[in-house]
Amino acid sequence: MKYLLCVLALLASVGTQAQDVLRFYSWKDYFDPQVLDDFQNTSGIRVEYHAYTTSAELLQAMKKGEAYDVVVPSHFMLQQLIADQALMPIDTKQLSNYKHLDPWLLSTLAGIPSANRHAVPYLWGSIGLIVNPQLAQTTYGEALPNSWGLLFDEQQATRLATCGLGMPDAAEESASLLFNYQGRRLSSSSTRQIGRRLQALRPLAGQLRALDNWEHIDELAAGRLCVAMSWSGHAVRAIELNPELSYQIPQEGAAIYIDTLAIPTNAAQPELAYRLINFLIAAENAIRNAQATKFYAPLPSTSAHMQAFVKSNPLQILSTEQRRRSYLLESLKPEQKQALDHAWEQFKAARQ
Repeated sequence: MKYLLCVLALLASVGTQAQDVLRFYSWKDYFDPQVLDDFQNTSGIRVEYHAYTTSAELLQAMKKGEAYDVVVPSHFMLQQLIADQALMPIDTKQLSNYKHLDPWLLSTLAGIPSANRHAVPYLWGSIGLIVNPQLAQTTYGEALPNSWGLLFDEQQATRLATCGLGMPDAAEESASLLFNYQGRRLSSSSTRQIGRRLQALRPLAGQLRALDNWEHIDELAAGRLCVAMSWSGHAVRAIELNPELSYQIPQEGAAIYIDTLAIPTNAAQPELAYRLINFLIAAENAIRNAQATKFYAPLPSTSAHMQAFVKSNPLQILSTEQRRRSYLLESLKPEQKQALDHAWEQFKAARQ
């Protein structure tokens, strides 16, 4: 009997130690925690979640070879990650919910070489202006133009600086929108042009009250910022706290980004990664994550899930006209990325 008890105890111990563990590296607060709990409860797989707040953190972790099973790169990172052979090809036959994804998102991703072979759309959004109309217009002294000039034109930004200007600490997004406002494309610019144009933006740095990826939400809600560049999901969060705020797609257009689910080539548990990805893109879970994060779900607008979602969450959808005025945030060559990162660090240093 004693021998039997020892064997049972040993088996129990081995079973506990052998529990499947999946390492998930994602943007901070980028899912409904209950969705992950449900995945763990139904699959028996423990999710070890790690968070980052800038795309640079993810790139650095992958460059170091840190082992994760699922990561969430933004679409403009895919070209470099694929070139570096940092991502496994995705076998979509192992994803029963792949067929429910928005064909528009898939075709948009297809514009990036091999993107659809290495990544699956997760959540997506736009980058526009969030404005406190009453506060901004009072400070501006006349009707506000719906334009990126409120930030990128030095005279206009100076007029608004006293009521608070904000931008995210996001080099690709900010620079791309600056170049687009100036009638140029970041991705077709030389390294010298990138440096020169961001250098010309430095006067704005000293006028910014916020240059961060999270705190500006509370600053907007509290009325300490009147105009800010913002990701759409963050804008919706701020509007829920302060209904006087308005999220706008400027007349020059907004940038669209697609965050994706991918499996690193050094993933220890790729078979578990497929199970998590398939769970996250299931229509009901995609909606739950969109509700929790305030970003756009990766489902077609014609689906029953999305039609019901839009009725209760009208701010979390781009109209056809707004999509027409928007463009996909560009991917950069390594030398452009290096020049941009250097120029962005100098821009941030100009605030001090």
